[in-house]
Amino acid sequence: MDPIKNQISAIDPLTIEPVAEPNGEEALHKILSGTTVFSDNRPLAAVTSLEQRRRRKAQIAGGLLLGAAAVTAGVLVASSFETVSSNPMPAVTLPTSTPTPSVSVTPTPTPTPSVTPSATPTAAAPLTTPPVVPTVPAVAPTLAPTQPPVPVATSQTFTFPDGHLSFTYPVGWSVKTEQGAYSTEADKAASTLARILDNAGAEVAIIFNGNYGDGTAGTVDRTILDRAVVPGVRDNSGELVEFGFSSNQAQYIPYDGPPYEGMPSPRTGPVEGPPTYIMDVRKSSELQAGVSSSGTNQVRVPNGIMSAYVMFDINKQPAFATPEAAKAWMGTTQYAQLKSMLLSLSYK
Repeated sequence: MDPIKNQISAIDPLTIEPVAEPNGEEALHKILSGTTVFSDNRPLAAVTSLEQRRRRKAQIAGGLLLGAAAVTAGVLVASSFETVSSNPMPAVTLPTSTPTPSVSVTPTPTPTPSVTPSATPTAAAPLTTPPVVPTVPAVAPTLAPTQPPVPVATSQTFTFPDGHLSFTYPVGWSVKTEQGAYSTEADKAASTLARILDNAGAEVAIIFNGNYGDGTAGTVDRTILDRAVVPGVRDNSGELVEFGFSSNQAQYIPYDGPPYEGMPSPRTGPVEGPPTYIMDVRKSSELQAGVSSSGTNQVRVPNGIMSAYVMFDINKQPAFATPEAAKAWMGTTQYAQLKSMLLSLSYK
């Protein structure tokens, strides 16, 4: 009966027998490193009570929690000092079996830098767009200074033999000189008449300079078509000299003498016939519009007389068929050339 009684008392949870206090660290080491073998052949004195088992299980669970907390704290501290690895952390598997729970902790290997081998160089495909070239401001090449083109002469100058009177005329025209009219032998050498010919050889103007003068005048009704001051010549009286183009219709000259047989009664008004066209240079007082004296184109200068006028075709009477035709001629090149020549007269 004693052995049976002892076995019953050994398993009685209310019976507490003094048992040597187990070493917790040694027990934890045995749990983690090996497997406990239970056997019915164990002596009864080694059978642990239910309270001791509960306490042991609590100690084991506390140790496991402490170990897991330590591992977790180590991982967190390590992750705060190292670069987070792109590889995921290995999972920690806790066995759910009650008899011998074991924890397997796999340490995270320190990542080692890996050198990616460079790929084998291959020939680059040709570019389909031209490379961008930086824009550089163009520097103008230094050229030797060039001479300006020589202007083509459009006119030439004629000066009278004594050097006082001169004028310009178009290139291609020509000037022929001859002895001009004179009053005495002393005035002969100083009298010159210049005939101006156009490029076709036709006489278009006459300019005289010398000590001679004559002429007659009558009453005309003058219509001035164009006029301008000649800046290079001034009459001895100080009066201005002008270029003018006008139409002159002759007027009847009143007769104040006693009537006689065959003499028609005095008449007034325009003379029957076409007007006369005059283009010349004269004093301003000799170029009046309306009914007045036909005047003269003789301008007194220090060495004698100057006269200049255009020669219209004597075979055309009048020179222009109508006043409209005369105005149309004013728009031609010939008119501009003749006007420019007369305006260029200069006395020094």
